[in-house]
Amino acid sequence: MLNSDQTEIDLPPTHSESESIFGDCGRTGSTEDASGVGLCSQSRTAEPGDAVKKDLQHLSREERRRRRRATAKYRTAHATRERIRVEAFNMAFAELRKLLPTLPPDKKLSKIEILRLAICYISYLNHVLDV
Repeated sequence: MLNSDQTEIDLPPTHSESESIFGDCGRTGSTEDASGVGLCSQSRTAEPGDAVKKDLQHLSREERRRRRRATAKYRTAHATRERIRVEAFNMAFAELRKLLPTLPPDKKLSKIEILRLAICYISYLNHVLDV
């Protein structure tokens, strides 16, 4: 039960009976104190990422994904991938544009105009082959 000044977020994660907060300690190497809590006879060294991992464990998969995507490293990598994708997309349109006849030949066309012109040109070529 929560006090009036406590929220669910403030509470530490709960553990089941089969799961111990000292999960890496075996039963033979543990002793119990007066409160009945098992204490590990071996001291565990904390790794640098333990606090972060413990903090992220209670989050949903979607929330962990959002936090990972919020990092500067992820954003710069994503921006680089997106830039490469857009450049490849634009190069494909430029190559398609070179294959289409227009007057004047150097007229700047939008992407939708290139696609519509390509459809018309393919239809025209099909018609020429059928005749």
